[in-house]
Amino acid sequence: MSTAVIQQTGTRAEASLALTARGRRLLSAVAIALALLVVLFGGQAVAGGPAAPIAVDTYTVGVGETLWAIASDFTSPHEDVRETVGDLVELNRLPGGALRAGQQILVPAG
Repeated sequence: MSTAVIQQTGTRAEASLALTARGRRLLSAVAIALALLVVLFGGQAVAGGPAAPIAVDTYTVGVGETLWAIASDFTSPHEDVRETVGDLVELNRLPGGALRAGQQILVPAG
């Protein structure tokens, strides 16, 4: 446990902190435990290698088609269409969700 010693110097009181032997041991143990955690788990935050390639087809956007409608056609029943839309935007490096008729985009082969 730590103790505080107050010394009176003139009109102002100054407090200094003095660690006991037990406090120094506890502080050392905590520092060692943190260092071990960094050594053991610090390397696990490294990014993995490149993602596995996926097969794609080229799709030509028709008049009035939306990214949502196209994504719906390529989404399995147990999957979320929003994730497929995000995948299509990322795959095609689209600046937004707008498409134009005749535009060719990449879609998952299926």
